[in-house]
Amino acid sequence: MSFNNIINLKFERPERELIDQLKDFPVANLDDAMGRTSSLDQSIRPLNKTRLIGPAFTVRVAQGDNLFLHKAMDLANPGDVIVIDSLGTTNRAIFGELMANYCKLRGVTAMVTDGCVRDSDELEKWDDMAIYATGISPNGPYKNGPGEIGTEISLGGQAIRPGDILVGDSDGIVVIKPEDVTEVIKKVKEINKKEEKILETMKTDGTYDRPWVDETLKNLGVKVID
Repeated sequence: MSFNNIINLKFERPERELIDQLKDFPVANLDDAMGRTSSLDQSIRPLNKTRLIGPAFTVRVAQGDNLFLHKAMDLANPGDVIVIDSLGTTNRAIFGELMANYCKLRGVTAMVTDGCVRDSDELEKWDDMAIYATGISPNGPYKNGPGEIGTEISLGGQAIRPGDILVGDSDGIVVIKPEDVTEVIKKVKEINKKEEKILETMKTDGTYDRPWVDETLKNLGVKVID
């Protein structure tokens, strides 16, 4: 894996008003509104219950190394989500309590990595900063580089550009391109309205009308033996 050893700060973050329009929607419904193809892999899990939302400030580091993350902490803006492509490293933590505390002091809203973290007992208690990772390891990282900041990265099966919007809850994280927000909101509102109607019908009539189930089974030629 090659690195460009570049720090790119010339990218646009979406307006906060645009981001805030997404803050109350369940991540599962947002993913449905985007064709069920926009979530990060389930291996990237939350360490606490804090909801995640904000623009991606991307970092790519060498395996087991966090030199470029240290620099990114000094450059991220308040409200950013620091997203670290650690190439899936699972034998060393990329950050822990000290680094996360510094990011929190600087106004970073969340940290996400496809690698490991440490000091998990403390991070799990936090209710004011979301932490997502694939695992936990007490091993500390190297600090030699190479790396990149502010470039497009690959994380959990998704391409993430700096400035893309991340939304996360206990189900996981979805990636939303700023230019798609208006259409996503329109679709997710329709989904929410439909689900509310279904739930209400369940409560009042005790039914869950899904004619497509039998239609699909019929088209498959399924035989029922009773």
